[in-house]
Amino acid sequence: MGSLLKNKVCIITGAARGIGMEIAELFASEGASVVVNDVREGSADKWVNESQYQKNLYPFYFDITDPHAVRCNIMYVKKQFGKIDVLVNNAGIEFNELIGMISHENMEKMFKVNVFGVIEMIQAVSRIMSKNENGGSIINISSMVGLRGNAGQLVYSATKGAVIALTKSAAKELSPKGIRVNSIAPGLTQTQMMEQADTEKLKARINNICMGRIAQPRDIAGGCLLLASDYAGYISGQVIAVDGCTII
Repeated sequence: MGSLLKNKVCIITGAARGIGMEIAELFASEGASVVVNDVREGSADKWVNESQYQKNLYPFYFDITDPHAVRCNIMYVKKQFGKIDVLVNNAGIEFNELIGMISHENMEKMFKVNVFGVIEMIQAVSRIMSKNENGGSIINISSMVGLRGNAGQLVYSATKGAVIALTKSAAKELSPKGIRVNSIAPGLTQTQMMEQADTEKLKARINNICMGRIAQPRDIAGGCLLLASDYAGYISGQVIAVDGCTII
């Protein structure tokens, strides 16, 4: 077990699977006490119970888009652990629809989770972090499509662009309180969403990645570990691309 995050209390949203799960397990392996959040009751129990870092992992099930649930659960985390050092806003949903076929219902769902939920978590957690002697670190998972767009992902790109914008604004507002706010922008990443991708289109996208492969969730988790650690103590307001040097 490492010690980069020893004695730190971290919250990871959307951590039942995929990128969130990898971030939570990596943080736990580095000595952190990790609150594993997901909206689906019991969804993280299996992997947490099977993890070799189980003693450092604490499932908390609540909806990040519900302001009351967010406030109650964040205060409970503070009561249980005494502080919060790191927040990773990883929870997100994605619907890919072409212009002219965009569902208003799906559009509302994406903005509610990908943007409004992030803001709710930042508001609740930053109040607690501001009382820490060393502030804290907030890491928002955006996406490279939020920086450069992608056909068929107009709304998803818009939500991730909003995450990038709110990251920069929050950093300016919270830095005087010792709270760093940054964003990790993953490129094409091997998650369950990739199982539904068109094989030929996927090959074409991989051909544009200089490193010759798509990212694994662990690659994204590694970027988060840097920003969560004290080695990033003077980094704030930044968007770090984790995309294997992708050609635009």
